[in-house]
Amino acid sequence: MGSMNWTAANMPSQAGQTIVLTGANSGIGLEATRELARKGATVIMACRSVDRGEAAAADIRKEISAADLRVEQCDLASLDSIRAFADRLADEPIDVLVNNAGTMAIPRQETADGFEMQLGVNHLGHFALTGLMLDNLRPDREPRRAAASRRDARVVTVSSGLHERGTIAFDDLNSERSYDKWDAYAQSKLANVLFAYELDRRLRAADAGPISLAVHPGYADTQLQFRGLDGRGTRLRWAARKLANTLLAQSARMGALPTLYGATALSAEGGSYYGPGGLANMRGPPERQRSSDRSSKKSTARRLWDRSVELTGIEYDLPAPTAEPESTADR
Repeated sequence: MGSMNWTAANMPSQAGQTIVLTGANSGIGLEATRELARKGATVIMACRSVDRGEAAAADIRKEISAADLRVEQCDLASLDSIRAFADRLADEPIDVLVNNAGTMAIPRQETADGFEMQLGVNHLGHFALTGLMLDNLRPDREPRRAAASRRDARVVTVSSGLHERGTIAFDDLNSERSYDKWDAYAQSKLANVLFAYELDRRLRAADAGPISLAVHPGYADTQLQFRGLDGRGTRLRWAARKLANTLLAQSARMGALPTLYGATALSAEGGSYYGPGGLANMRGPPERQRSSDRSSKKSTARRLWDRSVELTGIEYDLPAPTAEPESTADR
């Protein structure tokens, strides 16, 4: 099921498509926005900072004069901000939601709602956003573009290869008793994959139309790696990360390819996981891959779903999938 040698040039026309992309003003989100706009999509750039979002949109318009971009404020660390964003878009049909925004390996902080920041932004914020926007993605929404009706509406959730070291600490989900910034990051990225698979199962159980899938960018040279530097030995660690990025990382533009494939490729499948197919799955064109065994445990996914509803207060109008025997190969 590989998609080797797939590039942004292989994307079908996105004319008539409306795509919501969180964290669209920098890194992989910025490059994905640029390529989607180049193919004719209307991109709603959901950004924590409207100023930075507008600056990013202006940068894209310098290259693509016809880029159809709209910047909207959405802070994934605030359920109120997420609700306000969803309310502003309540009557708009959406073809693709890309859950891209994220934070990585930062000192322990809490969101406005008291969640550990990495879990709160990377998983719970996107869980809430997706639930609030699910009706926007339903195929019975009117008016629906004829071009869009030939494709599956979809939710693309951006995870990380580091989900493989993650576990879901249900007894300390918000890392209140103990905190390791990398363990918290890995937990949030495992939560992304568990959520993407469980959402797809529930959408299929409801025969609801949209599909849900997960992607990861490999090791991409973005500012994400530098946001966790907290002042202790910062200069040396900054230099070490810069060297690693230079030697090992691919560009943000290449890192955006799995996201673009998941969002646009007609062959992308719900309940799947896509990432770079090259060196150690860190770089190269996208292909379908196998995620960790833990990410495929349906019982863990259901438990995390229920906890996420409890924490965010966001209910999905979707039935739970029929319980099936557990298998590590299951998606």
